[in-house]
Amino acid sequence: MTTAPWQTVPEVTAPRRTSPLVVLVHTITFRQARQVVPAAIPVVAAVGVDGPGVVVGLVLAVTALSLLFATLTWWRTTYADTPGAVVVTRGLLARSVRTVPNDRIRGVEVETPVLHRLFGLVRVRVDAAAGSMTGGDEEVVVDGLTRAEGDRLRTSVLTHRRAGVVTDPSAPPLPEEQPAEEELARFDPRWLLYAPLVASYLAVPLAAVGALSRLLQELPPGLRPDLTGPDLTDTRVLLTGLLLALLLLALGAVLGAAVVNWGFRLVRRGGSLVAVRGLLTRRHTELEVDRVRGGTLSEGLGMRLVRAARVGALVTGLGAANRRGQVLPLGPRAEAVRLLGVLVDDPGPLVAHPPAARRRRLARAIGSGLAVSAAGGLLVAGTGWWGLLAAGVVLTVLGVPLGLGRYAALGHVAGPRSFAVRSGLLVREQTVLQQRAVVGWQVRQSVFQRRAGLATVVACVGAGTGGYAAIDVAAADVGPFTEAASGSWATARGAGG
Repeated sequence: MTTAPWQTVPEVTAPRRTSPLVVLVHTITFRQARQVVPAAIPVVAAVGVDGPGVVVGLVLAVTALSLLFATLTWWRTTYADTPGAVVVTRGLLARSVRTVPNDRIRGVEVETPVLHRLFGLVRVRVDAAAGSMTGGDEEVVVDGLTRAEGDRLRTSVLTHRRAGVVTDPSAPPLPEEQPAEEELARFDPRWLLYAPLVASYLAVPLAAVGALSRLLQELPPGLRPDLTGPDLTDTRVLLTGLLLALLLLALGAVLGAAVVNWGFRLVRRGGSLVAVRGLLTRRHTELEVDRVRGGTLSEGLGMRLVRAARVGALVTGLGAANRRGQVLPLGPRAEAVRLLGVLVDDPGPLVAHPPAARRRRLARAIGSGLAVSAAGGLLVAGTGWWGLLAAGVVLTVLGVPLGLGRYAALGHVAGPRSFAVRSGLLVREQTVLQQRAVVGWQVRQSVFQRRAGLATVVACVGAGTGGYAAIDVAAADVGPFTEAASGSWATARGAGG
C-alpha cells in the first residue's frame, strides 16, 4: 500500500541553521543593536556631535555593530524538528534551549514580512499549549528560513504532531489520497467599508497621528514645520476641519484593515484549518480541527448598526489567540453566523433571562446617576448651583437605555451537542462551545443576586479565556442548564458521585 504524502514522517535530522540572508535582514532593522543604541545616546550627547563626518561615522559604527550582533546571533542559533519535539537553541554567552513537545503543539504560522519577502525568507511560529513553557510564552519562533524550508518545517511539525495515528499497527489505514481542499471563507474587499466601525482598526490612524506628533516634537526647532493652524473660531472652518478629520480617520481605518486582512482566505485542508492573510506581511496560519472546541461571534456597537461581525475559533491550549484564532476578521453577520455553524453545531435560539435580570441591569445602570443627582440636590440647597444636579439627571436618563441594552445582550441555551452564552453592550460576544470542552462549572451568587433569585454560571474550559459566563441566570435554571450543557460529562460525574 502506498503511503500518502502527509503520512510520511521525515527522518530525524541534525540541528540546522537558518539562512545566512537573515543576517542582512537583522542588520537593516538593527534588531540586536537597537538594545545598545539607547544606552549610547547619553554618551554621544555628552561628547557632542560636530559636523557631518561625525554623524556618518556614528551611522557606520551602529551599522557595523548591528552586523556583528546579527552574525553572532545567526551563528549561535539552531533548530531541529524531531518526531518528539521542536527544539530551538540560541544565545552567545548564556545558551537557551527551547523545547516544545509535539503533543503540546496547537498550530503553526508562517509569516512573510516585507523585508523578508525581498530576500525570499519567512518566519515560522509554532504555537504551543498555554503554560507549556517557562514564563507563560506560548510560541517558538524560527526566523530567517527560505520559503521551501519554511514549508518543509511546517509540514514536518504537523506531520510529527499527527504521527500517532499511523504508528499503531492495529490502527486502520488512512486514505491514500489527501482530502481535497475545502474553502470555508474568502474576504470580500467590500467588507473593508465596515472597518471605520471597528475600534481596533480606528486605533491604527490614531496611533499614526500620535507617532507623527511625537516625531515633530523631537525635531530641532530649526527643522520643525510651521504648524500655524486655521482660525477655529470660524464655524465653517471648524466644521470643514472636523469633516476632513473624520474622513481621514475612516480612510486610515480602511487602509489598516486592508494591510492586515487583504487576500484573507480560510480553507479546511486535511485535519487543519488554514488561514492566509496580509498585504505587506503575509501570514499563513494553520490550526488543528481536532483541537477546535467552539467559536465566538463578536459584534461591536458600530458593527451591529450595519449587521457586521467577527468570528474566532477557540482552540484547546492556545489561550485567547485573538489574532491566530481569528477565522473571519470582518464581514456580514449572516456570513459570520454561517461560519460559526461550520466550527461548532448550532445549539438553537438563545433563551432570554428573567425580568429580575432586567431590573438588576437597570438598577446598576442608573445607580451612579441617582447618586450624582442626590449630591447635586444637596449642593443646590447649600449653594444654589444646579450644574451637578443637571449632570446627575442626564446620567440617570442615559442609564435607562444602557441598562436595557445590557439586558438585551444576555442569553444562554444548551443544545444536543453544544451550548451558547452571550453578554456585552459595547462589544456583544456570543460564545458557542462543544459539550466536551467543559472541564468544570463555577456558580457565583452575590447577596443581591441571591435576593433576586439569580446567579452567574461560568463554564470552565481549556480554550480561549478559560471561562465563559451566563450572567444573571434564574437560580432555578442553573442545575438544568449545566447538566444539559455538560452532556455525558455530567452523567458520568453523577454516576461516579
